Amino acid sequence: MNRNKKPKLAVWKFASCDGCQLSLLDCEDALLDFAEVIQIANFPEASRAVIHGKYDISLVEGSITTSHDAERIHKIRRQSKFLMTIGACATSGGIQALRNFADVTRFNAIVYAHPEYISTLNKSTPIRDHIYVDFELHGCPINKLQLVEVCSAFLHGRKPVVPTHSVCMDCKRKGNPCVMVAHQTPCLGPVTHAGCNALCPSYNRGCFGCFGPKETPKTSSLAKKWQDLGASNDEIMRAFRGFYSYAEPFRKESEMYED
Repeated sequence: MNRNKKPKLAVWKFASCDGCQLSLLDCEDALLDFAEVIQIANFPEASRAVIHGKYDISLVEGSITTSHDAERIHKIRRQSKFLMTIGACATSGGIQALRNFADVTRFNAIVYAHPEYISTLNKSTPIRDHIYVDFELHGCPINKLQLVEVCSAFLHGRKPVVPTHSVCMDCKRKGNPCVMVAHQTPCLGPVTHAGCNALCPSYNRGCFGCFGPKETPKTSSLAKKWQDLGASNDEIMRAFRGFYSYAEPFRKESEMYED
């Protein structure tokens, strides 16, 4: 294939920790294979070389937290044929969305010596609140194999195959005993997207919801079960206010247990 005809890939960063971009780099051999059929045109985490112009694929990491970024994401959308958000920050606002439940100026005063120099929005919001998004890939960080699958699907013009079931299904496939049944440990697994290969429950820890709410999660039923296990209202609220605190199902459930 002529190099000039390769689809152009761009990777963009907003408010985030770079973990999802590192997951892309962690694809290693698969990334090298993609480099033969995709032109990596803009990826500052990997290279200073930048090829300008319209991009066939844009991967966007991070949430919108400043007025400048709220403008910049529209420019990126206009430059992109297919735009995919990657990770908790881009798909739901991320851990920094905890500001959405409080006064951000108070946080600034605690963290910064000169908060008057800080220019930020009151809320951390997902990319889809600002522009049209073609596909969302969840995770904190994302699963690199799922990223490879989505990119491969784009190249072949087919629908991506990513799991929509809960972490509980992966636990059963691995033969893990349910931590809530065996140890009375609160676990977000029943309402969380699969993608981590049930990492925490495999070590007898409850799921922390790193891949966000699954489709039609029964959060109220799960919270009631935790109450039966002795969890306090504050513990339930904090459990839902983690990596995906501003995802609607988790946000609404957490608000039910606010003092």
